[in-house]
Amino acid sequence: MKQKKIVTIGLVLVLSTMLWASSALGATVFWEPLTYHNSSTWQKADGYSNGGMFNCTWRANNATFTNDGKLRLALTSSSYNKFDGAEYRTTFKTGYGKCEVSMKPAKNPGIVSSFFIYTGPSDGTPWDEIDIGFLGKDTTKVQFNYFTNGVGGHEKVIDLGFDASQGYHTYAFDWQPGSITWYVDGVQKHKATTNIPTHPGKIMMNLWNGIGVDSWLGAYNGANPLYAYYDWVKYTSN
Repeated sequence: MKQKKIVTIGLVLVLSTMLWASSALGATVFWEPLTYHNSSTWQKADGYSNGGMFNCTWRANNATFTNDGKLRLALTSSSYNKFDGAEYRTTFKTGYGKCEVSMKPAKNPGIVSSFFIYTGPSDGTPWDEIDIGFLGKDTTKVQFNYFTNGVGGHEKVIDLGFDASQGYHTYAFDWQPGSITWYVDGVQKHKATTNIPTHPGKIMMNLWNGIGVDSWLGAYNGANPLYAYYDWVKYTSN
């Protein structure tokens, strides 16, 4: 494991150059075992809320690492009817290529565990996003979606044939100029070819509870703490 960490840090030191010079050198692979907080590559959201349907405040202390080397995102309650979630994101943006994660979502009505790439007005860009999301009300399914210049409505729900909250599986999307293809454990599950996003975004993960979206997520019952676990993340450029 120590050797893996050294390899990852080596990638980080040249990542900004490799990502954008990769067309001449071949595909760049960024892979990180999520065994500790590497501040060169990852940031923890802290002290603010996304508002709207997000019924929680992001807390850096809710993104921690387990003894067996997994990133653990927590949903907790600091006081009555006050909730804290967790969000983890890269310090850099990725463009076209394949994003993969090994993860285990949380299971409970009214919550979402996610893996996605995002950029938006806070980055000085249009809102472009590609999503893999698990609705805690039914973790035998996964939801794929994307936004282009703030326009979404591309949801696709897939039956997994297993309960994702019970073990680690690999989820991925391959983003190309004319398509997005989603995979589960290496098997293609969905492909979109219309109005595809164009702006590079940060790789992100979060766990949150919703409000005012019971028809989508189910009603959150206040259960806590709840946890989503992430084993590793990989990005392979074109």
